[in-house]
Amino acid sequence: MTATATLAQPSALATRRGKLILALLCAVAFLDFVDASIVNVALPSIRDDLHVSVQGLQWIPSGYLLTYGGFMLLGGRAADLLGRRRVLVSGTALVGLASFAGGLATNEGTLVAARLAQGVGAAMMLPAALSILTTTFTEPADRHKALGVWGGVGGLASAAGVLLGGILTEGPGWRWVMFVNPPACVLVLFGIFRLVSGERRPRSGNFDLLGSALVTAGMLLLVFTLVKAPDQGWGSTRTIVELAGSLALLLAFVVNEQRTANPLLPLSIFRIKGLAAADATQLIAFAGFLAMFFFLTLYMQNVLGYSPLQTGASYLPLCVGVGVSAGITAQILARTGTRPVVVVGCLVAAGGLYWLSRIPVDGSYVTDLLPGLMITSFGLGAVFVGVTTAANAGVPSDQAGLAAALLNASTQVGAALGLAIFSAIATARTNHLLADRTDVPHALTGGFHRALLASCIFVLAAAVLAFRASNTRGEEASIAA
Repeated sequence: MTATATLAQPSALATRRGKLILALLCAVAFLDFVDASIVNVALPSIRDDLHVSVQGLQWIPSGYLLTYGGFMLLGGRAADLLGRRRVLVSGTALVGLASFAGGLATNEGTLVAARLAQGVGAAMMLPAALSILTTTFTEPADRHKALGVWGGVGGLASAAGVLLGGILTEGPGWRWVMFVNPPACVLVLFGIFRLVSGERRPRSGNFDLLGSALVTAGMLLLVFTLVKAPDQGWGSTRTIVELAGSLALLLAFVVNEQRTANPLLPLSIFRIKGLAAADATQLIAFAGFLAMFFFLTLYMQNVLGYSPLQTGASYLPLCVGVGVSAGITAQILARTGTRPVVVVGCLVAAGGLYWLSRIPVDGSYVTDLLPGLMITSFGLGAVFVGVTTAANAGVPSDQAGLAAALLNASTQVGAALGLAIFSAIATARTNHLLADRTDVPHALTGGFHRALLASCIFVLAAAVLAFRASNTRGEEASIAA
């Protein structure tokens, strides 16, 4: 045995405990990402049961997105400063309680409030879990494998939420879309207390309350404005004022961070090579990816007449494709690095989205939807794994929660931005066709064509941004960083 082998750092992932910790953290990611999409297929049933208005119905999916994105940075930094296990436990408990309340809801106000609370809990859970992962698996080979599995699970959950929503809505009913969370949260809490070590006392000192207030208010207003922009109009006075207000709050936050001694967001984190480019790639790419689920679900239900169960089942091959792609990507990252993986993944996914942008009114699942979904799935899995690895490489352990929060905030803002822009594009095209006396199915499909083509262009733009990201192979945090 050589001296090098003797001194080699043992593999945490090779142990039974390491595998269980990774499974637990991936369960947290799956739970949070599923909650973002699981209610979408259930919306018609919720509307009929609770007599929800059109505006109220919009806030059932958007309420989760609003607080999820708005509180993400605060949740990530709280994990670094107050203790990752504490924040993860608190967020998981909040998601479980809010989900139970949502399942019992008898009116739209209670259900929307439950979704808002779910988003706050998820904003605490996800960055805490990802930072536990990056600080637990510090050996380079373990790190990129663990991040590969995490990225694959995240991409898989985005599609699985629609599938589970359809199964539950047509089975026990829409309320089980909410009731499925509390038992899952109990299991996650049990795993946390058994597997995740407790932290020492929280750090003392200023928590940067002003910075926390500014960034949370700015993010909440930004996501709210993006969600409402398609209804209010991008050129309306209200939209312009709200966008200006959110940007002013975020600018004030940056100024505050430069001046405070103990900032919520140390701006030095952006000196880590490639981190900002990785987050920007995530934002633009997922603006296109997540909008795809929205428009294809509308197409299948409103044009092809699919039931909720049929719609959910239609995404099952995509789930398989994402899982296969993520597994392959995790294996080749150590040889190729993240940059070529992300660039190729974006190009492949853009090709799939272009295929889907040509769906006909009388489309067939096998010839018109399945090929595009499968092509997109291979690209989605590669991008999620590659970007997740790139955005966490070289990050010091005391800023792991912050780095995780920045990445996930990029995802949520990207989702809101994509839906806002592409919904406006689809609506404008549909209204134009209706004004020309085109029948409703053709008008709707015409709008979906434009929106999916715009999604394709966004993913192509993400491929260009990916060239600015570092080409990492999952290295552990460097002392220099």
